[in-house]
Amino acid sequence: MKNKMIDKIRTEKQFKQVMSLIENYLQKATDNGGFNGLTKNESEELQKLSLLAEAYEKDALKVWDFPMTFTGIVQQKVAEMNMTQTKLAALLGIGQSKVNQILKGKRNPDVPFLKAVHEKLGIDGNFILENV
Repeated sequence: MKNKMIDKIRTEKQFKQVMSLIENYLQKATDNGGFNGLTKNESEELQKLSLLAEAYEKDALKVWDFPMTFTGIVQQKVAEMNMTQTKLAALLGIGQSKVNQILKGKRNPDVPFLKAVHEKLGIDGNFILENV
């Protein structure tokens, strides 16, 4: 892969190969006192590989950039579960309009909603307490 740079990671096998190369460059940089321990070509390749890996993670692994807020985490969980707000409401045992209002910030979440989110979506209770 060093001589022929790929333009997109298409398989999990390619992703693992790219991650291995990234780890090797990072180890070399660590062993040699930081990123100055890499040649210019190695630094450029590391940057390209990192961008490829990031694109693959967002695309194939469904990694999204949601804010680290309560509603952001709920939205991320909903996206990971490939769920609509209607399905989320049914899972939580509450009305769809209530879910919509809470996720849009038009309504504050109440204790039953928070408890259901914790139990059904597995969102950490400490995170909920610190962010609501």
